[in-house]
Amino acid sequence: MPKKIIKTEDEWRAHLGDAAFKICREKGTEPPFSGHYYNCHDQGIYRCTCCDHPLFDAETKYDSGSGWPSFYAPINTESVSEHTDNSLFMSRTEVVCSHCDAHLGHVFPDGPAPTQLRYCINSIALKLEKK
Repeated sequence: MPKKIIKTEDEWRAHLGDAAFKICREKGTEPPFSGHYYNCHDQGIYRCTCCDHPLFDAETKYDSGSGWPSFYAPINTESVSEHTDNSLFMSRTEVVCSHCDAHLGHVFPDGPAPTQLRYCINSIALKLEKK
């Protein structure tokens, strides 16, 4: 497991800008169908916008109809971490970058085979390294 990246709130804000800071550091959510990658079909590796850590392979991306980029599995078991999120009067499973703790989105048990998982991720939390 890589060493955790720790920055102050001001350092993250300067690095990310206001929009990415709101999503990645303050656990926001971009509106559905608004993100750059929700309808992207390019091949490559999706990395964390905060720290460049590899998160998802485009081969696991699929159209869930949700309006956010969706993946059925992370690139490996150590690329993301999951936490219980009881905000908004519901219980969900939050997905964060295991390297810098950036909020990425949520995972749901309604995805396709082989995992039956839907990692529903904010586009602004990702950057695609095209193959």
